[in-house]
Amino acid sequence: MAKNKLHQIRQLFRPLQPIANAAEGGLSYLEFLPDIRLHDFIYCYWQLKSETHLSDPYPYRVVADGCIDIFFELDHPTESFLMGMSGSYTEFQLTDCFNYIGIRFLPTRFTELYGLGAAELTDLCEPMEQVLPETSLFIRNNFSAKTGTEEVVQLLNGYFLKRLENTRIKSDSRIAHAMDIILQREGHLHVEKDLDVGLSPRQLGRLFEYYTGDTIKTFSKIVRFQNFIRRKAGLEALDQDQHYLAAGYYDQSHFIKEFKKLYGTTPFKALRS
Repeated sequence: MAKNKLHQIRQLFRPLQPIANAAEGGLSYLEFLPDIRLHDFIYCYWQLKSETHLSDPYPYRVVADGCIDIFFELDHPTESFLMGMSGSYTEFQLTDCFNYIGIRFLPTRFTELYGLGAAELTDLCEPMEQVLPETSLFIRNNFSAKTGTEEVVQLLNGYFLKRLENTRIKSDSRIAHAMDIILQREGHLHVEKDLDVGLSPRQLGRLFEYYTGDTIKTFSKIVRFQNFIRRKAGLEALDQDQHYLAAGYYDQSHFIKEFKKLYGTTPFKALRS
């Protein structure tokens, strides 16, 4: 696969995780760029930590972003997890004190780097030691509560650069082409008419699920949704009954229903947060 094809996903898709009222909840969320040589595979490293002891459980919502993440608690690196792509939002109840570190892979890139079908992980959050024991061991042996943020980034860069160097990347130009079309059209397309990449719709569907974790239809919904929330600032001036038009929908009730599934609340509440 040509290198410019690898760059296309990052240029066209910037998965967003909005953290509503994080400061009021006593949380901080930061994203860090990986080494430039990893930009084709890893969108970002991220850190979610409590700034104070949480006396009450905090409902932390992960919105659908089309990505696969590895994450672990810096204070307890013996436990690490792999979170597959999800076609809906996921909510975790956070308590006490925590300091989570995560690696967010761009769509298709986790499978290309690890050779593990993304469809096997869809809607799952699995212990790393059961799925990727080598990476789990690396995390367990190299991180602790004393590891500073800069060192975290350096350690992760070193590990994934070595993995990239020692891995023969198995990619598919037809999937890359299909992904380009979906992202360029911001998820607005007819699968059978617009994705002519040299495969039957059934063959393309199977390959797409293997590389991304879900169907073309679901991924396209997520792309539309992500583009909508990223343009949040420009949408705040619109009347509520115009939001669905800005998101590319012709039916307001369908838009609201789909948005709630992907975000966990209505678009009107999300724009106000």
